[in-house]
Amino acid sequence: MTNGETITKKNKGFYLYTIQVLVSILFISPAYFIAHGQNCPANIDFEKGNFTGWDCYIGSVAATGGQNVISLSSIGGPATDQHTMYDALNLSNATDPYGGFPVTCPNGSRYSIRLGNDQGGGQAEGISYTFTIPANKNFYSLIYHYAVVFQEPGHLEHEQPRMEIEIMNLTDNNIISCASFTFIAYGNILPGFFQSPNPGTSTPVWCKDWSAASINLDGNAGKTIRLSFKTADCTFRRHFGYAYIDVNTECSGEFTGAAYCRDDTAVSVVAPYGYQSYTWYNNTFTRVMGNQQTIRLSPPPPPGTALAVVVVPYDGFGCLDTLYANMIDTLKVTANAGADGLSCNQNPVPIGTIPKPGIIYQWSPATGLSNPNIANPFAKPDVTTQYILTTRSPGGGCLTSDTVLVKASVIGNAMELLGKNAFCTDSEDSAVLRVQQTDSIQWFRDGKAIAGATKREYRVVQSGSYNAMLFKKDGCFISTASQTILIEEPKPGIRYKDQFAVINFPVTLNARPFGETFVWSPPLYLNDPASVSPVFKGAAEQQYSIIITTEVGCVTVDTQLVKTVKSVEIYVPSAFTPNNDGLNDLLKPILRGVKELHYFRIYNRWGQLLFETKNDRQGWNGLLGGALQSSQVFVWVAEALGLDGVIHHRKGTCTLIR
Repeated sequence: MTNGETITKKNKGFYLYTIQVLVSILFISPAYFIAHGQNCPANIDFEKGNFTGWDCYIGSVAATGGQNVISLSSIGGPATDQHTMYDALNLSNATDPYGGFPVTCPNGSRYSIRLGNDQGGGQAEGISYTFTIPANKNFYSLIYHYAVVFQEPGHLEHEQPRMEIEIMNLTDNNIISCASFTFIAYGNILPGFFQSPNPGTSTPVWCKDWSAASINLDGNAGKTIRLSFKTADCTFRRHFGYAYIDVNTECSGEFTGAAYCRDDTAVSVVAPYGYQSYTWYNNTFTRVMGNQQTIRLSPPPPPGTALAVVVVPYDGFGCLDTLYANMIDTLKVTANAGADGLSCNQNPVPIGTIPKPGIIYQWSPATGLSNPNIANPFAKPDVTTQYILTTRSPGGGCLTSDTVLVKASVIGNAMELLGKNAFCTDSEDSAVLRVQQTDSIQWFRDGKAIAGATKREYRVVQSGSYNAMLFKKDGCFISTASQTILIEEPKPGIRYKDQFAVINFPVTLNARPFGETFVWSPPLYLNDPASVSPVFKGAAEQQYSIIITTEVGCVTVDTQLVKTVKSVEIYVPSAFTPNNDGLNDLLKPILRGVKELHYFRIYNRWGQLLFETKNDRQGWNGLLGGALQSSQVFVWVAEALGLDGVIHHRKGTCTLIR
């Protein structure tokens, strides 16, 4: 057995085989191990960060004749929110909202995918990968990893959300049954499932954390294999099901820790992640060495020592396998501090790279780091800082280091207001905004860039919300807070319609209500000369000036004449001439001391109602149904509420003259 090879004992036969290829879905053999190149299918591990080599499908699910039928069509590439790629480098802390487990497999691989979503709607989706086992590879194994999330609405089994996995030997047209199965949340929940504490609705959600399943492809050299993964919602289109899948092809087949440093004092060997149980043996199967995923050996065994581990998947969901790893002392650990970065205004920037299983990381100095003991912390130093990353194996050997420079750049975003933030154009006030000098500046009004406004100071000439973007040549930029400036034009004064009042009876006056303060001058006969609507009660006619001042200081002066009468009067002319000459064309009442006109009505000599209004500004134009009325005498009646609180009635006649 040569260094770096993995040996597989198939189930209980206890025979030793040299495995030339181990395609490991969601199990990574870190790049710093000395790998022996194998014939691995390209991008079966998604490590290109895309779906190259994979076929993507979308479709629907239905219950037909008591069977669950998933209908899919190839679409040539991933569908948004149905084939989702996750990058562990950018989502190191992202977790599934229902299961709480990471969206990327916690074994060190960079890319994982999510198949499906949590929207329901009867959707179905799938991916498949087809490859041919090399003609000289009679011993060939696959290990894939998955995690699933299903709503459990209590439907019949064939109506439930699901994930289907199928491993097909296309050459012989048969399915590899021990690795092909359907996941549903139904009946007795499978081992490894747990109920989500955050279902979002009253419908339970069942989850299964990342798990592994193995596929024994021995004896299939030269044959074509297809891996298929499908997910589907419930057949009633209301409940969802989705899955996570990840693939890795570090085809050395070595376990984490199988390669160790020559100066290690101990070694921890880690079997592939996610099986139900593990049993470690020496290579002759005469001694059980452990029952956990990880076995620790101190001191490390001699190079060439072989270890065997029996991996048992969850019942009915994978192939029983026994894997061998050859212990070699050729591990190489390389520290990677990542590319130099720029932290603007202490915004955190990532440094380092994705973690490798089992490697110990230590950053110095720790100042400004989110965590100095992980592979890829975030840095936000106060000053430009060179960080040193030191890495070593768990056994203490292979000590290496690397450095990265994080430049700290700070732009002050304070904005100063010179003058007032609200003023009138006829005043001597103004508003000037000022920021600190930077390499470049751009001023904005209401979110839109102001052409040519690139200086440190900006004089505001128009109402709006203002802010500035400040830029430095090193790439840093920041926005100031917004400042609202209000600039008003004064309104011209007007004369109000004369107001009639009955002597010593109160009447309410009304100023235009656009101001902040009001002053009625003189204050004679008014209950509150500082009110927008004071009450007049007096015995004599009075002219008022109303000084209206707005919030920003604009001043407008209106005028109001109050005329007094001894009693309430309703006057109607004795004749009118509706000939459209602009003189006396309408018959309408003239009110004195009236608070409200209840009605004004006009009748002809036969008692026919010709006109009615409740508005003293409206009048009759001498038409009835569009027809001109001839010269004649008409009767009018009126009712009004006077300022004295009494209802007054009046009637009389008027002559229409043609």
